[in-house]
Amino acid sequence: MTVPGQSAEPPLLALRDVTLAFGARIIQQALSFDVRRGSIFAVMGGSGCGKSTVLKSMIGLLRPRAGAILVEREDYWAAAESRRTDIGRRFGVLFQSGALWSSLTVGENVALPMQMFTGMEDAAIRRLVRLKLALVGMEHALDQYPSELSGGMRKRAGLARALALDPDVLFFDEPSAGLDPITSARLDDLIVNLRDGLGATIVIVSHELPSLFAIADDGVFLDGQTKTAIAHGSPAEMRDHCTDPQVEAFMRRERLGALAGQAGR
Repeated sequence: MTVPGQSAEPPLLALRDVTLAFGARIIQQALSFDVRRGSIFAVMGGSGCGKSTVLKSMIGLLRPRAGAILVEREDYWAAAESRRTDIGRRFGVLFQSGALWSSLTVGENVALPMQMFTGMEDAAIRRLVRLKLALVGMEHALDQYPSELSGGMRKRAGLARALALDPDVLFFDEPSAGLDPITSARLDDLIVNLRDGLGATIVIVSHELPSLFAIADDGVFLDGQTKTAIAHGSPAEMRDHCTDPQVEAFMRRERLGALAGQAGR
């Protein structure tokens, strides 16, 4: 099992004793884990445990109540706002819905980050937009609007936009949500290809076990009751070796009551 802070190479991302809260309501506390460069890292746990809240804090949308989020040992939230903007450009994010602007074409959606954060000329942006769409198999949708796309196509278009600034880290919030099994498997393959082909580090928030077992090589399991991480390692390691009943129930899709009943026999 992976132990936080024990990797020989400094982690690309790290959380150290992070507490996340909305007012008096604690979402997660004393949260520490490392994301190694080049890994596909899964943030796992049951519904309502705070997975997406952790993601929001990692990408700069929610300041922690306490603790530090480190990007190559630099404390993101302790940095000046201009520096946080620079760090944030190293991140690409695919939100659950794709989060495309409905009034813009697919090509215009992908171009937007380049127009906002680079000084490239329009012709260069157009060439890069076609390249990013080609990476996700969506070059044919350049002039289409999001409303004309299927759910899986919107996810891929959103991914092309997430790739616009050549990020070091790609974040995925429930990438398989709403997709049929075949489309979900194709997206899994695409995620692995992006990691292997571009050298990107991947962070995935998900509870879709088939996808997690297929692609994730490290991860953390968040517990909604203790409000902290109760297991670290790949999904397969957690399934095969973790003895915590919450993790075991999640990984094997068994009810806690059934496990308790078996233990009492």
